[in-house]
Amino acid sequence: MARVALVTGGSRGIGAAISRALAAAGCRVAACYAGNAGAAWSFQDQTGIPVFQWDVANFQACAAGIREVEAALGPIDILVNNAGIVRDATLHRMTKPQWDAVIRTDLDSLFNMCQPLIEGMRARRFGRIINISSINGQKGQIGQTNYAAAKAAELGFTRALALESARFGITVNAICPGYINTEMVAAVPADVMQNSILPQIPVGRLGQPEEIARGVAFLAADEAGFITGSTLSINGGQHMC
Repeated sequence: MARVALVTGGSRGIGAAISRALAAAGCRVAACYAGNAGAAWSFQDQTGIPVFQWDVANFQACAAGIREVEAALGPIDILVNNAGIVRDATLHRMTKPQWDAVIRTDLDSLFNMCQPLIEGMRARRFGRIINISSINGQKGQIGQTNYAAAKAAELGFTRALALESARFGITVNAICPGYINTEMVAAVPADVMQNSILPQIPVGRLGQPEEIARGVAFLAADEAGFITGSTLSINGGQHMC
């Protein structure tokens, strides 16, 4: 039977590419989205991948959304925690709401999504959890103390849950993308891209969402059962660790 996969933030950008890649690998995929209903329904129409709406920052909403997905598709075998936001400001200008919004969506969401699912995965003795962190969680970034803190914490969460889950056939891994050609990056002024960003990337270009998606599909496969607690950096050589 096909594996059931749930991708948060799964109808746009990197998440949409991940949803498509898992579907192409034979999974039954559900894509969770937060607010852009037009984009989500367009994605569903184009791909046939069903979309479900809830706020990953809300624990009760996540539990209810997971129940809805499992009622429609069956028990979830693969979880990709991709949803994330930015609220950039240097710390001396950052507001508490900016800090809280990023921590709730980018970090608390891992607990909110994994905790309701982990017992079922343990009982079935199979699971794949893939957390989409960031290069900025590895190296830091000016104006992103909130985002970098959340993304760095994702890596600690990944390793701890990997240790807890390994004997139950559950793997937990992280991917740290660098600069990827998404709508958010496309909004960067051309001169900043050419003069400040691309020179930092040894391969000399932005990554593509599909390149992140291929990493997810690899880690999600049944055959990847000996890889857990790992971080896969997909950044064109910009940061090596």
